[in-house]
Formats: sequence, C-alpha cells, structure tokens
Amino acid sequence: MTMSSRTLGGDVVVVGAGLIGLAIAFELAERGAVVRVLERAEPGRAASWAAAGMLAPYTERIEDEAFLAFCARSLAAYPAFAERVQTASGVDPYLRLEGILNVAFDDEQYVRLRDHAETLRTRGVPFALLGRRETLEREPSLGAHVTGSLLLTGEGSVDNRRLGRALAAACEARGVLLSRNAGNLAIECDDRRVLGVRSDLGFAPASIVVNAAGAWAGELPGVPESCRPPVKPIKGQMLALGVPRNFVTHTTWIPGAYLVPRSDGRLLVGATVEQTGFDERVTAEGIRKLLDAALDASPSLGSFTVTETWAGLRPGTPDELPFIGRTVVDGFLLATGHYRNGVLLAPATAEAIGEIAQTGAFAGVEPFSLDRLGTEARFAERISSR
Repeated sequence: MTMSSRTLGGDVVVVGAGLIGLAIAFELAERGAVVRVLERAEPGRAASWAAAGMLAPYTERIEDEAFLAFCARSLAAYPAFAERVQTASGVDPYLRLEGILNVAFDDEQYVRLRDHAETLRTRGVPFALLGRRETLEREPSLGAHVTGSLLLTGEGSVDNRRLGRALAAACEARGVLLSRNAGNLAIECDDRRVLGVRSDLGFAPASIVVNAAGAWAGELPGVPESCRPPVKPIKGQMLALGVPRNFVTHTTWIPGAYLVPRSDGRLLVGATVEQTGFDERVTAEGIRKLLDAALDASPSLGSFTVTETWAGLRPGTPDELPFIGRTVVDGFLLATGHYRNGVLLAPATAEAIGEIAQTGAFAGVEPFSLDRLGTEARFAERISSR
C-alpha cells in the first residue's frame, strides 16, 4: 500500500516526541504524509534531553552483527540528516565527527584497546592507535598516568538538546502538528487494524500509528498484549562541568565514564546505568561515581564547577536491541527500545519507518521485529518486570 493511499483517509500519528519520534515525523512529512505528534510532556525532554549525543557504534563495541550494521548505516547517514534538519529549521545541531578517544590508564586496558583495534582493522573501520605522548598531545588535560589511547576517527557526537529543538522546528516547518501535554494516551484499534489515538486532547484518527514513546512504550494501553513491547526504563545520571573552551577537545571514553565537550564550554560527564523503575532522581551515589571516574582520569577537572546534574530513562529491552517495524495490528508500528543508541539511530529508524509506511517493507530491520523474542519470552519479561 502506498503512502498516499494510506494517508488520504486518515493521518499518521506518532506517539512520543523524543528524537526518534521527531525524526520519524520529519521523515514522513518530507515524504508527503499528513503527520501529528502526540507528546505527554514537552518535545525532546526525556531520554533525548538527558543523553550526551554520542555517535559511537564501534566505541560501544556492539556485538550483534545486524545491529552493528544498522548503527553503522545510521552513522553514515548523519551528515545528510543533520543538514536536512538544519535547512528546515535554521538550527545547527552541532554535528561533530572528529573522532572519539578511548583512553587506557594501565597496560591491561591498553592491550584491550590494541585487540579492539585489530578487530576494527578487519572491518575496515578507520582508527589510530596512540601511545602515551601522542595521547597527551591530543588531550593535555588527561592525567600523566595515561598509557595510551585508541582514536576512532569516524565517530563523534551531536548536541542532542539542540537536535531536539531543531527537529521540533523542522517538523513544524514541514506542517507537522506537534501536540504537547497530551495526557492519558491510548491507542484505539479493532481486531484487524489501528484506528487512531485518544488523549486528553481528544481523538486523533489515523491509518498509521507509530509507538515511539521510549521508556513508556510498553505502557500504552489499547492494543493487544502481543503488540506491546517489553520495554523497561534504565536510568542514566549525568553531570556537567563548566570548563574553558577546548579544555577537552575530543569526546573521550575513560574507565567508568565518558567526557563530551560542548561548544558553550560545558563538559558532560556520564553516565550511570541503573534499573530503578521510573525513578528519575539524581542521587549522591550516582554523581559520586561519575566524579570519581572523571577525576581519576583527569585530576585537573577537580577545580571546576559542577554546573548541572540530571537523569533520564533509556528504553531498555530484554536483549538490548530495539523494536522497529510492523505488528500484527495493521498500521500499528513500533520504533522504540533503542537503549543507549537512540541519538545515533534517529536517522536510520526514521528512514526505516518511512519506507515501511510508504512501501510496506524495509530491508535491514527484520532482526528488530517484536516477534524475535517469541510470545512466551515477551510475556515472561513483562510479568517479571512488574
């Protein structure tokens, strides 16, 4: 079924205005769809706001081959994606693909980096293996006890908060109706197909509904249990230090944390990984762990001010892979469960959902079907998480 035949009789509704939901809405609007986004709070404020914006599939050492290929495809798509969004919105999302530095502070850590470099070599991924002197030349703020580093030259970061603002503006520039504070969201469908979404704002009819609700994706009522993804919240705490510009120049992975410099002088330090339900509190223990890791790697950071602390909820899944694609209810699509890679996967997920909506199929997302876990596994996961 073509996009035009789907949308003439009913709009597309995207539930959730994080980076994934906004990117999907923007993609669909650019393909000619009539799109409405329903967001329970403010666009780009949940995990999308709390993230660090890293684009790092190889630094993350993703082991699942299909998922790594999907992440790599999204990384390659980022420059064109960011340009399209900036053109539509007038907001620069500050995409920087200047490399990510993975740092070692003892011989054992350096051996692991060297082994990883050999794996990258076999894949044809560009990198530079650096010794102690070369590492300190690139990042003088690191402690003198540094052993060496691995620079992944094709990776980088985007300012996720600016990207959220840019995507919201780009969506509205393309005619997307962006509805904020839409409480009590519920999907409506019959035995065969989706009908739309009901909220405090009323009923929005749709021939396609995309569940991009992040950590809350499994909580949306109104669809059969077999269509509800087993997504659970994984908390991540972060902090920001106020440092001079270019005090840290590369996004830097250190033991126990990572450092992400921003153009405004902030240095982000993240992030914890905690299974605490929907608890979004910033805790002393979480911040202590991040500060300990940062100061162990770069003692000179100890003199700077902590300017901000925050926490967000990543959408985790049983196998740490996303749910992208169709369900047994015609027109009800999933785009959730991206866990640590939601920022990275915004372009590829948007393209995939756009193709599915327009043509009914998209190669490359079959491994991310809801069916991969099996009915019994999904139900067992949902029961154990309650």
